[in-house]
Amino acid sequence: MSQTNVQTGSVSMPCGADLTAHADHLAVLSHSGGVPKMILPASLTAPALYVVLAGAPSGENGDFHPLTPDRNVRLPLVGTCNPGDTLVIANPSVTGQPGKVCALPATAGTYRAIGIAEAKGISGQLILVRPANLGLITVA
Repeated sequence: MSQTNVQTGSVSMPCGADLTAHADHLAVLSHSGGVPKMILPASLTAPALYVVLAGAPSGENGDFHPLTPDRNVRLPLVGTCNPGDTLVIANPSVTGQPGKVCALPATAGTYRAIGIAEAKGISGQLILVRPANLGLITVA
């Protein structure tokens, strides 16, 4: 078995932007010249596979938890949702929405599914989510 130098649970990584005010938001593992850095999602389809536990200023290490289906998480919600709704990345081009989730909209487009809502939620709430690797969903 070649599973050495691996870890489970939270990871410490450099922040590629100031994430000090973004606890509980989604994050994307990116890089700068091969050096890893965590950033907020910049598109509806970004592979946001981490939650910010403790953000930090740009260039400093923050703490992040990988999304896994064996542990639910709480994420900031835009709009409303019901239990069982598919949650996707909220529109990162709208001020205040990068790193948040919303229920799958009826608006045509391609969206990154993050998980399934486990509770009824309203905008601004930290909604209980069961992470699920559902990939990209296209609404026609």
